Amino acid sequence: MTATPRHVIFGTGAIGLAVLDALRRRGETARLVNRSGHARVPDDIEVIGGDARDPGFTTEVTRGAGVVYQTLNPPYAEWTAQFPMLQAGVLAAAEATGARLVSMENVYMYGRPAGRPLTEDRAYDAHTTKGQLRGRMARELLAAHDAGRVEVAIGRASDYFGPRGGAQSNLGDRVFPAALAGKTATVLGDPDQPHTYTYVPDIGEGLTVLGEHPDAPGQVWHLPNDPDTLTTRQLVDMAYRQAGQPRGKLRRLPAVMLRAIGLVNPTMRELVEMQYQFEEPFVVDSSKITNKLGVEATPVEEALAHTLRTYRHD
Repeated sequence: MTATPRHVIFGTGAIGLAVLDALRRRGETARLVNRSGHARVPDDIEVIGGDARDPGFTTEVTRGAGVVYQTLNPPYAEWTAQFPMLQAGVLAAAEATGARLVSMENVYMYGRPAGRPLTEDRAYDAHTTKGQLRGRMARELLAAHDAGRVEVAIGRASDYFGPRGGAQSNLGDRVFPAALAGKTATVLGDPDQPHTYTYVPDIGEGLTVLGEHPDAPGQVWHLPNDPDTLTTRQLVDMAYRQAGQPRGKLRRLPAVMLRAIGLVNPTMRELVEMQYQFEEPFVVDSSKITNKLGVEATPVEEALAHTLRTYRHD
């Protein structure tokens, strides 16, 4: 291993690489850590492979760092078995080395919006297995911070879209290639409900600010979203228009079909309990990070245009 840079990122998916992009815009570098030791990154970026569940390994690759970013995300079907141990390994490294821990989370722990925007002070009222797990993991991090064991800042995003969004994103591989080809896109849930989507580069920028801002630790921050929440259909129509196509062609994947596919596809089976997010207005308020830390969302037209460009060039 080379000398440890100030920043160590656990995870090389869309979010981990978005953090790397944000750091490089600042003229900084990072060490990336994943299971394989390989990632699609510039040659000057070190990628180390190993098991993040092992606190000995995580501490070794983190020693000397000032900020550690937890962006690991095991396969949906393995959340219960893997996620707590992955978080525990990264938390142990931050404690042992004195680094600030910036943890990437979603908003599953809140449960149903019940007609109100989700804010950081919302109670953890999840009725789903994955939401309850997320709640326990968040409490663990905040308890470690409150006990003075480690500095923790938590960033939470809604469903994401953008570069490298892939098949995991509702506005990803099932939408943008279809828009470019003038074919029919497929989405989960009711496309006519307002739904907050968080742009991947905004997630990277927000997490990086949480790693550097003196007021970030000890709190939960919703990562920046456009304050004017649109429906999935409106966003799809905008993407088709930008792709030079007529109004978006949209097919909804019904819950019954999702359950049927889930009989043979573990990932789709795990999505069934989360469909409540797409059946009612789902608005995530990120005004706190904008007002207190000055992080704003990229305008949605610009975000969609950039995402389309990445799909054109893949």
